[in-house]
Amino acid sequence: MTPFLTGFGASLGLIVAIGAQNAFVLRQGIKREWVLPVVLVCLTSDAVLIFAGVAGIGALVREAPTALSVIRWVGAAFLFAYALFAARRAARPGTLEAAGTRGNSTMLSALVTTVALTWLNPHVYLDTLVLLGSLANAQGDAGRWWFGIGAAAASALWFPVIGFGARGLSGFFARPASWRVLDGCVAALMLTLAVVLATGS
Repeated sequence: MTPFLTGFGASLGLIVAIGAQNAFVLRQGIKREWVLPVVLVCLTSDAVLIFAGVAGIGALVREAPTALSVIRWVGAAFLFAYALFAARRAARPGTLEAAGTRGNSTMLSALVTTVALTWLNPHVYLDTLVLLGSLANAQGDAGRWWFGIGAAAASALWFPVIGFGARGLSGFFARPASWRVLDGCVAALMLTLAVVLATGS
């Protein structure tokens, strides 16, 4: 069980950090918009990347700096655009309507945003394919797969917690001022991440 627990702890330590993906899942959870499909995309994507790293694909990623560079610039542009949309929402905040109701966003738009925030972030490849993959392969032939299962389990726990757990904040976000603060913070976060990606720092 040691490789499993090691993988669980390592993965949880990486995904708990505040990032674009977590911020989006949290916002969807607060608004109660397409939470289940968004969560499923996140944990499935993580599982695919984690097990690809366990299988040794991380070594190939290290040999493809051009591909990571393209992903970095596309991801930076996407995050910058998302920051602008969040800033516009902050300027004209709405309210959280009756529990269980959904806003104007469609499931397709939510899923496209989730996929983009996940797969257009070059850091996710470094974290899962390279870092977790290297840690997994240090566990030996048998242990690396238990490490991968533990890492995927951490993701499968985290995203439902922030997605469905965010519903407890619905009362607080019934006020427009609360949305102004949240979207303002999201805009600042996305813009910061876009600059970090663009500068490579």
